[in-house]
Amino acid sequence: MTSILDSQPEVINLSPEEFTQLSHPPRLIDVRSSFEYGIFHAPNAVNLSLPRILMGGNSWLRHWVLPEWFQRLPKDEPIALICLTAHRSPIAAKQLIKAGFSQVYNVTGGMMEWKESGLPTCKGK
Repeated sequence: MTSILDSQPEVINLSPEEFTQLSHPPRLIDVRSSFEYGIFHAPNAVNLSLPRILMGGNSWLRHWVLPEWFQRLPKDEPIALICLTAHRSPIAAKQLIKAGFSQVYNVTGGMMEWKESGLPTCKGK
């Protein structure tokens, strides 16, 4: 028998519209490559690619592949993940849950749905 204390947090899916309507949106991390991120990304999104997040799961590599700002994040800080089509972001979200983050959101449809919904985007780093 498992208790509620034994259960891991679950990833919460949000559409781009739902994300932008939150009064206090979580920190948004774009898990695409830096090249893709530079073409267009959501305002206030920071870039941290899926491969770096996955490699950060290895305690030997964590210090070398994860930026300082990410290593300092409190595990209870709400984080939302986005990619191009919502293929990579759920993988990253599961990795962050596994790493101990308790409030992880996945933006469904990715940047393609974000753009198709007419939401604002930015270019460059």
